[in-house]
Amino acid sequence: MPSRASNGGLVIEYIPDRLYLGCYNEKPTASTVFPYSQSQSQGSPSKRSQRAVDGPLAAPTKSSRQTPYYFSVDDTLLYNAFHHDFGPLHIGHLYRFALHFHDVLGAKENESRPIVFWSRADPKSRANAACMLACYMVLIQSWPPHLALAPIAQVDPPLMPFRDAGYSQADYGLTVQDVVYGVWKAKEEGCCALDNFDLDEYERFERVDQGDFNWVTPHFLAFASPQHTPVARVPESSDAWAALPKTLAEVDLHPTLPQPFKNVLRHFSERNIGLVVRLNSPLYSPSFFEALGIKHLDMIFEDGTCPPLSTVRKFIRLAHETITVKKKNIAVHCKAGLGRTGCLIGAYLIYRHGFTADEIISFMRFMRPGMVVGPQQHWLHINQGVFREWWIEERIERKLRKELLAANPQPSTPIRAMQKTSLSRNPAASTPPSRSPSNRTPLGEMDQERRNAGSQDDYLPAPTPGQPRKTGRADRHHPYQRSQIQTTVEEEGMVGQETDTICVHTESNDSVSEEEWMLRMRSRRKISQSPERSEKTRSYSQTTTTTIYQVIDNDASNDAENIGSGRPKALTDRILGSPTRAASASGVLTKVRSSKRTQDAAARSKESSGVRKTSGRVGSINATAGTHSAVRKVSAM
Repeated sequence: MPSRASNGGLVIEYIPDRLYLGCYNEKPTASTVFPYSQSQSQGSPSKRSQRAVDGPLAAPTKSSRQTPYYFSVDDTLLYNAFHHDFGPLHIGHLYRFALHFHDVLGAKENESRPIVFWSRADPKSRANAACMLACYMVLIQSWPPHLALAPIAQVDPPLMPFRDAGYSQADYGLTVQDVVYGVWKAKEEGCCALDNFDLDEYERFERVDQGDFNWVTPHFLAFASPQHTPVARVPESSDAWAALPKTLAEVDLHPTLPQPFKNVLRHFSERNIGLVVRLNSPLYSPSFFEALGIKHLDMIFEDGTCPPLSTVRKFIRLAHETITVKKKNIAVHCKAGLGRTGCLIGAYLIYRHGFTADEIISFMRFMRPGMVVGPQQHWLHINQGVFREWWIEERIERKLRKELLAANPQPSTPIRAMQKTSLSRNPAASTPPSRSPSNRTPLGEMDQERRNAGSQDDYLPAPTPGQPRKTGRADRHHPYQRSQIQTTVEEEGMVGQETDTICVHTESNDSVSEEEWMLRMRSRRKISQSPERSEKTRSYSQTTTTTIYQVIDNDASNDAENIGSGRPKALTDRILGSPTRAASASGVLTKVRSSKRTQDAAARSKESSGVRKTSGRVGSINATAGTHSAVRKVSAM
C-alpha cells in the first residue's frame, strides 16, 4: 500500500523490505523519514522477506535499521519531447536503467538495505518512473503484467496518461497499463528482446544527423525520409545509372550523398533490408536503393491522414510475403517516420500478432518515440478488429488451399479441383449435355451433404467458362433446376445375347417445354434413320408421372452408342470410353443391342405387354422368352 513520507513524498512497496517506488518534492537524504514496515517494529518479520534459514531473525530495533539507498534517473534519462508529449521513455532508456539498477542491487553495501527508486512529484515524472519500473519487471524479470502493475494500481493521485507528439489538443490517452501490456505482448510474440539489443547503435542512429531510424521489431525498421536531389528515378539504360554506387565502398566515396543517407544505405545493406516503402512525396531518388539490390515502392498518401484500407491490405500482403517467403526485412518511412509510418507498421502488427490498438501504439512509441499522431490513433482503434479478421480469414483460406492441394496436387483452378474431387467420388458418372443457364455453379454438386443447401446457393459464383460437369444429374441438387432427374442404369448379360438397357425415369413431363421436346425428338429421329441401320422399333408412352424410352436396334455389327441431345457422337465416345460405361441424363436414349435371331420375339413381347407404368422401378425386356421379366426394385438416386 502507498505510504506518505516526509518531504511531501509518496512511497510504494514493490518488493517487501527490498524495493520501493517513491516520489519526493525534494531530493531525499539520509535524514529523510522512511516508512519502514510495521512488522519490523513489532518484532515479527514478514514471511516473504525472511531470508534466514536457521530460524526467525531477532526483531531489529529502530537503531539497527539501515538507511535506504535512493536513486533516480530524472536528470540522466531525458525524454526528447516533440511538443507536449513527455513519454513513455524508450527502450534505450530502459536498458540504461537496467544497467544502473543491477549495479545498485549488486553492490555489497546495499545487500540488506531497502532500495528506493524515486522521481520528482510532478505528474509527468511519476508516470515515467512507474512505467519504467513496471516495464523492467515485465521485460527483464519476466513478471506477468498484472503483478507488475498491482503495486501502482491504486496510487493516489492516479498516474498521468501519455499523449501523442502532435501540436493539437490531445484527445487520445495511453495509460501506463497500456504500455506495460504492449511491451509484454511484444515480448511474448518475439517482437521485442534485449538479448541482441545494441545500445550504442540505437542511441547513434536515432539521431537526425546519423539517419533517424529505429528498429520497431526484428523485421520492421521505421525511419525519416532521406533528402537528396535530384529525386527522379534513374533508368537502368541511362548513363546516370552507371554512376550510382553499387557497393558500400562506393556509397562511402560518393561525393554528393549526405552522411545520414549514407548511414541509411549502409545499415540497410548490412541488415538484410529487402524492401523500402515510401509514404511521402519524393525527397530523394529511389535508384540509390535499387542500385544496391533493395526493392523500392511508393504508397504515398497525404501527411497527417490515414491510409485507405485498400492500401493497408496491399501493404500487409506485400510485407507478409517479404518476411515469410523472401526472408527479408522491411523499412518504412514518411517525412518524419512517425505518423503514416506508424499506421502501416501498426496495422501489420495487429494483423499478424493480435495487438490491440492501445498496445501497439504504446509499444511502437516505446521503440521509436512519437509514432502515430492525432486522428491516426483513432483510426487504428476503429480498424483493429478488421486487421485481426484479415489474419483469421487468410489462415482459413491457406488451410483450405493446403487441403485442396493435398487432395489434388496440380489443380488448374479451384473449381476444376472441386470437380475432380467430385468425379473421384463417383467414377461411373459422366458429362451430361449442356444445362440451363439457371444452373449457375458446380459448387453445389460437391457431395451428397450439400443437397439441401437452400437459398445460400443463390450466392455461389458462376462456373468457369468451358468447364463441363464431372458428375451425373443423380448426384446434384440445385434450387434453380427445372426438374429433378433420377437415372438408373441396369445391365443384364444373357446367354447367346448381348444386351445393354438404359431406362430414363422422369418424374414429370410438365417440366420440359414443348419446344424442347420437339427438338429432342427431331434429333433422335435423324439419328435413328441412319442408312447404316436396318429396321428399328421405337416405342414410348407418356404418363403424368413416368416416361420410359427404349430404342431397340437389331444391328449386331455396330457397338452401342450414347445418343445425347445435341451432343456429337465423337465427344460422347471420348467421355464414356466404352459401350458398357453409359451416360445417364435427361432425354438421353440408348440402343438395346440384341441378336438378329431374337428380333421378332422382342417385337412380339412389346406388342403383347406394352409399356408398364413404374414409379421408381425399372423393367427389362427378356428378348429370348418374349415375356416381360420380373421388375427389379431400384431406389431413386
